[in-house]
Amino acid sequence: MSGAAADRRKPRLHPRVGAVRHQLRQALEEFGPAPATADSGGAPLLLVACSGGPDSLALAITAEFFNRPARNGVRPYRVGAVVVDHGLQAGSAEVAEGARLQLESLGLAPVQVRRVSVESAGMGPEAAARTARYAALDAAAAEFGAAAVLLGHTLDDQAEQVLLGLGRGSGTRSLAGMPVKRGQYLRPFLALRRRDTEDVCALAGLQPWQDPSNTDPRFMRSRIRTRVMPFLEDEMGPGVAEALWRSAQILAADAEYLQSQAAEEYRRVRLVTPDGVELQRDGMERLPAAMKHRVIALAAAELGGENPSYERLQAAETLLRRHGSAGPVQLAGFVSVYRRTNANTVPQDGTGYGNLVLRATGRSPGQSNR
Repeated sequence: MSGAAADRRKPRLHPRVGAVRHQLRQALEEFGPAPATADSGGAPLLLVACSGGPDSLALAITAEFFNRPARNGVRPYRVGAVVVDHGLQAGSAEVAEGARLQLESLGLAPVQVRRVSVESAGMGPEAAARTARYAALDAAAAEFGAAAVLLGHTLDDQAEQVLLGLGRGSGTRSLAGMPVKRGQYLRPFLALRRRDTEDVCALAGLQPWQDPSNTDPRFMRSRIRTRVMPFLEDEMGPGVAEALWRSAQILAADAEYLQSQAAEEYRRVRLVTPDGVELQRDGMERLPAAMKHRVIALAAAELGGENPSYERLQAAETLLRRHGSAGPVQLAGFVSVYRRTNANTVPQDGTGYGNLVLRATGRSPGQSNR
């Protein structure tokens, strides 16, 4: 091969870049919007939620590859980005502006910075920031007509999420961690390590921002990242993060099956009454405890309640045993549960005795279940 021919050869793709592109391609094929074809009209818009950190910046440059025209001349996707400025740190506006400039230099459009106000009433600072962030992303997706919003969470984030769930005594759904897809949100990097995204940024010559809150010991997730995970790796050997990720994969499949079964059981035992939602005693008593808890949680959700804690579900289930108090038991999100007794109005055949009744108890003005 002549020197001129060798110069024309396509540069070899770095394995790390190929790996991240494969993960995004796979996620789009399995869970995302269909790409544009020659006869499908406009390309769907993907919005990257980008903080300017290594994970989301690597996702942005990876997504940009799918922003390029294919061999048939059609762009399969349009790719834009949203930078959310929480305003919680000095210089946050400058960080957001720096992220915007990098994203635009990659060829993404539209790129928008959204500044939010973080209201922490009734929740911790991390939860309040997350609520404000997703509200901003929802609004941006609606404004631009995005088909999907891409999030840069990695395997390391998933492992940390599982440990958080374990520490809180959470159930199967929580221990399953973050799903690849939820609504319009897509997390294509959940099988990649954080170091993979850092390498991608370095290969592309990008300058990611290192969020100081990631190492701030005031936050539980930061302590897990900087203290707990390194301790587990030291004591148990390498591979702890991957093991936790595998556990999340298994539990996600289990949780999906159990939830589908619970939905079927809920339809069987559910009655709608003027009081709210009623769960028939006979049907509930035949269910195993895991199903009882899920059915009660589904009834609470139908009434606008929040996901009840294990202790509250236990208390509600105890009402079925027809001894002791008939309630009410208060569930999160302004929902109460009580057992029908002789003192309540029931059908003349007596079939309502012992049924569980869930009803919304109302909320103060300005409060919501978000």
